[in-house]
Amino acid sequence: MNTALRITAFTGGLAAAFGLALGVGHATGSGPAPKPAAAHAGHGGHEEKADGGGTEHLPGGLQVSERGYTLSVDNPFVTAGSPTDLRFRILGTDGKPVTAYQPQHEKELHLIVAPRDLSTFQHLHPTLTADGTWSAPTAVPAAGEYRVFADFTPAGASEGLTLGADLHAAGDLRPAPLPETGRTVTVDGYTVTLGGDLTPGRSGRLTLGVSKDGRPVTDLQPYLGAYGHLVALRAGDLAYLHVHPDTSAPGPEIGFTTTAPSTGDYRLFLDFKHQDTVHTAAFTLTTTAATEHAEEAGAHQH
Repeated sequence: MNTALRITAFTGGLAAAFGLALGVGHATGSGPAPKPAAAHAGHGGHEEKADGGGTEHLPGGLQVSERGYTLSVDNPFVTAGSPTDLRFRILGTDGKPVTAYQPQHEKELHLIVAPRDLSTFQHLHPTLTADGTWSAPTAVPAAGEYRVFADFTPAGASEGLTLGADLHAAGDLRPAPLPETGRTVTVDGYTVTLGGDLTPGRSGRLTLGVSKDGRPVTDLQPYLGAYGHLVALRAGDLAYLHVHPDTSAPGPEIGFTTTAPSTGDYRLFLDFKHQDTVHTAAFTLTTTAATEHAEEAGAHQH
């Protein structure tokens, strides 16, 4: 799976890359929880520089086509509030639908749906038919412009990628500013606290601590192969990052090491599983050049 932001280490699965809105999504898991995988690198789009001077990493999800693969949504026009069967295909380098994928974090493809104002977030796991058509039942809550992210690795490919396409929802459009949050949010009775910062162009560490009824939660369950999944989206263009934790303990704190591609506002969405239910906590985090300068000054002092 591709990331738009750089990840230095990760254990298992947290749908990337940048990968939180105040809106909270829910999902339920079934069956025995898998053992988290060993720490490993995340996902990242890249392209060769024209002058041959090396590889330039790009945020994922900004392109509908990359490396010969194309995300094709059957019907990009939906009605807000109405259930719809979101159907799409990944077209390969030969123009035909891809039918074979390498499972990543227990799924062959992760699908993220988010509006341009980043007020909500959906992490879906669609089903695949023999002819290469993916489908996922969903409903967008409000009118507006949405972005669909497909995070996958084709069979035989050396690395995954994330493709993005627009989804248009008809209805009574009421644009809203980016949701504001502090460093602590409450979701479904859980308190989640964000620590650390995103640093433009430089590796940094984020931590998310989970507690309930005033007590730290130390028995988080693996979800899709990890104790937490973090998706970050950059406000404005919705550059995508799906990040995975660099710690393997089941709480109360989950750590992520990553690099912001630029200054700006980001929405961070954390999926975590406890008592057989998946919860999503969302934060708005702003990173500025001042953060980078402060870190540089601290480095010089050492």
